[in-house]
Amino acid sequence: MRFFQSIRWQLQFWHGLLLALVLAGFGFTAWRLQRTRQLEDVDAGLELRASVVESAILRGVTTPGPMHSPPERVSLTAPERKLFESVDGTACYFVLWWSDHQEIARSASAPADIPRPERDAATSRWRWRGRFRERFEFAPRGECILVGQDMRGEFAASWRFAWLLAAVGGGVLALGLAGDRWIALRALRPIQAISATATQISTGDLTHRIGIPDTANELGELVSVLNATFSRLDEAFTRQARFTADAAHELRTPVTVILMHTQIGLASECPSEERLKALAASQRAAQRMRRLTESLLTLARLDYAKSATARRSCDLSQVTREAVEALRPLAQAQGLDLTVHLAPVRCEANPEQLGQVVTNLVSNAIHYNRPGGRVQVKVAVQGEAAVLVVTDTGEGIGPEDLPHIFERFYRADKARSPAAGRVGLGLAITQAIVQAHGGTIEAASELGQGSAFTVRLPAAGGV
Repeated sequence: MRFFQSIRWQLQFWHGLLLALVLAGFGFTAWRLQRTRQLEDVDAGLELRASVVESAILRGVTTPGPMHSPPERVSLTAPERKLFESVDGTACYFVLWWSDHQEIARSASAPADIPRPERDAATSRWRWRGRFRERFEFAPRGECILVGQDMRGEFAASWRFAWLLAAVGGGVLALGLAGDRWIALRALRPIQAISATATQISTGDLTHRIGIPDTANELGELVSVLNATFSRLDEAFTRQARFTADAAHELRTPVTVILMHTQIGLASECPSEERLKALAASQRAAQRMRRLTESLLTLARLDYAKSATARRSCDLSQVTREAVEALRPLAQAQGLDLTVHLAPVRCEANPEQLGQVVTNLVSNAIHYNRPGGRVQVKVAVQGEAAVLVVTDTGEGIGPEDLPHIFERFYRADKARSPAAGRVGLGLAITQAIVQAHGGTIEAASELGQGSAFTVRLPAAGGV
């Protein structure tokens, strides 16, 4: 049943059960202590009455006689008789027997069917006889003194006390259950807010956040984590939607070019020279689509794997030197001064992916540089990190564009024009590879002064 599956009702049930057990234990202990104290008071009263009867016996022995002779009479004074009168329903009594079981005295309140106790090694005994509490004692002269009390009044008082404890305990239990309900509702209110927000988010609206003012407790920490998770999800879905739209836009252009030139080439009146130009344009558009597709596949693999594959110990300076030498003809064609400063440093990495990082950064530095500019590539060791720095003297990146340059398909108006078939995924791929290797990449730039990209990767032993 859902009633018993509710956390609120489970909390109330277990709190109520625990409170009931505590109250029951407290009430039973209090009742037992009251009964013990009551019995102690009765026993003390019976001991007093037994000593009174014994004193009366001694007063009745008027002439010294043999120890086996019973007393001539047993008489109580007026104050002593009051001890054996019924008061408020409590009746005390005494019975006196001689050693030959002859009954020689009894109080008027004594029941008629009291059996004489049997004498054994003990000199003083207590006994229960139904509702009667009795004390008996064998004196040196041979007489047996028994005093007792009807306990009906004490039993009734004890039960009244038990019912009073039950009533008080029931009231406390009712108040406790009401307090448990209030506490459970208050404690679960943040969970209800979390559930309501999660329900809203499940409909596709990722802008909602859980609003709980108290964030100092455990639920507050959970809310903070969930809100941060929702923010990342919102950001990821927004980025995915933008990425899909950008990819569709990037693919639409070359597809349009291919279709247009294909139609031109298929026209029957089209001269052979025009057909060749259309085929060449279609080929360039197809090549652009292939580069874009390969970049998208690379990003998809990196997003799926979240880590570099086929890692091995490699020299970052050697990987960098090979990538730079492959790009040096491009730099010379644009009249750029390409210099390198490489210190040997080893990394646990995928050499092909590191080579792609160097190629992307250096090719960007060449492409967005000014004629006659400089490109500098440096590899060094800083603490436990291997550092790759690529600087150029190009136009630079504006401060409004710098935070977005690693976003997929993002292009600044000047620094990242779509010329030369560039699709705007190079830096996004570079960042993904660096992060997959447990490293970081940073960019610093100033308009008119150039840009600098710094990659930090964990260095391996044996640098």
